[in-house]
Amino acid sequence: MNALIAYSSKYGCTKKCVDLLHKELNGNVEIINLQTSKNIDLSKYDKIIIGGSIYMGMIQKEVKEFCNNNLEILKGKQTGLFICGMQEGESITTEINENFPKELLETSLIKEHFGGEFTFSKMKFFEKMIVKMISKTSSDKSNILKDNINNFALKMNSI
Repeated sequence: MNALIAYSSKYGCTKKCVDLLHKELNGNVEIINLQTSKNIDLSKYDKIIIGGSIYMGMIQKEVKEFCNNNLEILKGKQTGLFICGMQEGESITTEINENFPKELLETSLIKEHFGGEFTFSKMKFFEKMIVKMISKTSSDKSNILKDNINNFALKMNSI
């Protein structure tokens, strides 16, 4: 299996999740940060995993552009999609559905939420204020969902 994990990370939590996922996947797996890489040759991959973090309901623009620019190719691949963030409950499904193209959602084999982190030292002033108001916390918090990452890897390995 040749697989690609294409991701974008704002403060590093998504990168941590990608590294955990990478360790659990079988075969040749390449990791590409969409913030620094463009014009990726998708023809050499059987499986493509795409993910990013959610801020104020939106995934990074690099992830959206990658999906939209490569939609026809991605629809013909075995794909898995994930988001990172501190959301819970029904908002997870909503954010997955609102941040990936509908056609890609319909053909993707797996969609998952990997959890998230608040790292106040990396946030700008305005972001800190919003997080404090919404989450009612003012200290760093990590909620990376390792079971979700492991289950995602198991499903991708079994395809």
